[in-house]
Amino acid sequence: MLAAIGACMAVSALAFAHVEAHAESKKVTSKTLKPLLQSRVELKSQANQMASGIRAAQAALSPDELVIAQRVEVGRIPCELGAFVTVEADLHEPGYFDISGKKFKFRMVPVVSSTGAIRLEDTTAGAVWLQLSNKSMLMNHKTGSRMADVCMTPTQVVVADAMLKNPPPSLLEPLPVALSPVPHPTAQVPFAPGMVR
Repeated sequence: MLAAIGACMAVSALAFAHVEAHAESKKVTSKTLKPLLQSRVELKSQANQMASGIRAAQAALSPDELVIAQRVEVGRIPCELGAFVTVEADLHEPGYFDISGKKFKFRMVPVVSSTGAIRLEDTTAGAVWLQLSNKSMLMNHKTGSRMADVCMTPTQVVVADAMLKNPPPSLLEPLPVALSPVPHPTAQVPFAPGMVR
């Protein structure tokens, strides 16, 4: 994309240089300058159209990313320490989100995650919005800090309360082993037909 935009800018710069060179070599009149300015306007228009096309191609999200976008919870979400994060879906570009709060605003898109967590990223700013079942958080990878933590929608509050009442097993502790009943040595074992005693 940068190469295409750079090429568009180069074409526009060449047109402008041509106008300046023409203006210096001849007496500039409105009749001689008008066609040159029109060609420059046309070149700039073409460059803008090319850049828009490139942006539109990059804006298209994969089907997996669009599925993730449907699961993102939106609205004004309260976080710890009295902070708020507002998550808004872009109605004109499906799958894109504007995430804002005090002193920040990011444009984010879904990213497929192997953990199952809903992840939105603004790669330019280095910001990541993680939405888990019981809370969400906003992190900045460039500064290595959490910008907002323990952000919870009403749905996440219900899940967090349920986890407090019935905590999931710890990943660090071994799972309990179910003991099967062992028959007493003197107990009668029933015989099936065809068994030899």
